[in-house]
Amino acid sequence: MKIIECPRDAMQGLEQFIPTEHKVRYINQLLKVGFDTIDFGSFVSPKAIPQMRDTADVLAQLDWKKSKSKLLAIVANTRGAEDAAHFEAITYLGFPLSISETFQQRNTNKSIAEALSTLDEIQNICVRSNKKLVTYISMGFGNPYNDPYDVEVVGKFVNILNTMGCEIISLADTIGVSTPENISYLFTSLSKLYPALELGVHLHSTPATALEKIEAAYRAGCKRFDGAIRGYGGCPMAKDDLVGNLATETVLFFLGQQGTNTGLDSDAFAGALRLADEIFPKH
Repeated sequence: MKIIECPRDAMQGLEQFIPTEHKVRYINQLLKVGFDTIDFGSFVSPKAIPQMRDTADVLAQLDWKKSKSKLLAIVANTRGAEDAAHFEAITYLGFPLSISETFQQRNTNKSIAEALSTLDEIQNICVRSNKKLVTYISMGFGNPYNDPYDVEVVGKFVNILNTMGCEIISLADTIGVSTPENISYLFTSLSKLYPALELGVHLHSTPATALEKIEAAYRAGCKRFDGAIRGYGGCPMAKDDLVGNLATETVLFFLGQQGTNTGLDSDAFAGALRLADEIFPKH
């Protein structure tokens, strides 16, 4: 079971800038927990995501060599990928590929066709730099723009990515519209068609529906879950009202109920919970 902790997603939509030293403290604490991967920052335009303008400065102060966790950075274009690929500390580059034309334009100022071309270039950068690409299929469970969506549309994109050599794909519910039924159906269908792919879920949810969504993905065979402590975050490019991430503690609670051993350090995780309460602005 791979648990991906996403402080980048938790922070990116906040208007109040979190000082670099606070980000460093927080992510260094997360590095002690034993997560498979930490989605720690992004190499994108500071005008688009001001909160992430200090990603390189944060990275320079992380104790990543002492941790078994791997670091993931989000990129939106080849320039960002080239910048991120220079850092030894980064294992994964993540790219948000939307199956909604409207959202792809809003999120990366590209058409879907242009985004696929960029993704191919980023995949080549990863191969050259000994990095791994994680592709997020954003709006993977529907969109608010009336752009075409159904399981066949998702399957078409997964097939394209598979053909391009992508090995890790995370199905992203960008605005929290997923239901247990479509999570189960989509994940089960794609897993059968592409058994060699590492499929995961990056779900946004209200606290009230989080457990049922986690259970649906788990029962469908998902072994890769993205989450953020306290459920902070959401996509600032999607719409005005952010729907938060799955709370990591809720994911861990469910897995514990199933008898799944995540191998995480409970004391270090408790420390991260306390630190999150200090660092994130109160609403």
